[in-house]
Amino acid sequence: MKKLSLALAALLSVAVVSGCNTIQGVGKDVERAGEKVQDAAQKNK
Repeated sequence: MKKLSLALAALLSVAVVSGCNTIQGVGKDVERAGEKVQDAAQKNK
């Protein structure tokens, strides 16, 4: 039972760390899209 709990905790930790990387990547994509919108707005001023 103790080994099973340890294995589940390890899998959960990996899932949490992977999720952080995914969220960080999405944040960068959104930031780039915002920069493109700002550039377009500056050009059309």
